[in-house]
Amino acid sequence: MQTYVILRRGGWRTGEDLENAAAVSREIAEEEMPDQVKWIRSYVLNEEDGTLGTVCIYQAEDEDAILEHAQRSELPADEVIPVADTVIVRDDP
Repeated sequence: MQTYVILRRGGWRTGEDLENAAAVSREIAEEEMPDQVKWIRSYVLNEEDGTLGTVCIYQAEDEDAILEHAQRSELPADEVIPVADTVIVRDDP
């Protein structure tokens, strides 16, 4: 599996909206696409317009699986970027 960064800009108005979307995303990844995508973590962004966006880290068999998961989950996927390598300076806080 390849690691990907997914940029999702301004997809949610509230934290509750984001939590609901995350529940759907997790269910689809774990129940419908367990061998194709694995959600690793997400960082929530405060967008300039007051909405919330995310930077998500996934592992997937390919970019098409990422896009299919986003479509099934009704999530934005503004950019999907393959990760070339990982440099860990400190563990996530």
